[in-house]
Amino acid sequence: GSWNQIKRLVRKLEIECLIRLFHHLVGRTDGSCDNVGLDRNTFRAILHSMFGMTDDMLMNRVFFAFDKDNDNRINVKEWVKGLSVFLRGTFEEKLKFCFEVYYLNGDGFISQEEIFDILKNSLHQQSSEEETDEGIKELVDIILKKMDYDNDGKISFADFEKAVREDRLLLEVFGPCLPEVKNCLDFEALAFRNIPTSCF
Repeated sequence: GSWNQIKRLVRKLEIECLIRLFHHLVGRTDGSCDNVGLDRNTFRAILHSMFGMTDDMLMNRVFFAFDKDNDNRINVKEWVKGLSVFLRGTFEEKLKFCFEVYYLNGDGFISQEEIFDILKNSLHQQSSEEETDEGIKELVDIILKKMDYDNDGKISFADFEKAVREDRLLLEVFGPCLPEVKNCLDFEALAFRNIPTSCF
């Protein structure tokens, strides 16, 4: 029991520190979270500087996955919830988060077109347009063969979950949308450094 109490206490302190960091980032010194949020540019700058993300398209998608109420800014609840997945997320939570990042049109499926767009975005630097398009189409076919279990030409959450459970490397198959462990540790060192003293 006491171990769980300690874990709960640490969790509570971590959330308080995340809220404090949010205040700092939105420039509020009075401690009020009402009607404030991180806009997309500010949030992308945080993903870049604190979590080492570099892909514009994926950073936009991560923003939309954090922004649950679709008001184009991340409020304090969305901030804490999203970061909890980044830093402490279970495999299931990370699975759900990645799926949300990859489908954007709200229908609950990752379509062939979306796979094509994401892959084209991540590969476009490397070769000429014609080669790229042909190569990406082939890649889309390979991915669908591997992940589209019900053969309906798109990837449902059930498809995605089954594929990733069989091969965990497929979790970020369409590009890095979770921060690397090193970046998480750096972020924690920054965000939670005051826990032993000032959070009590």
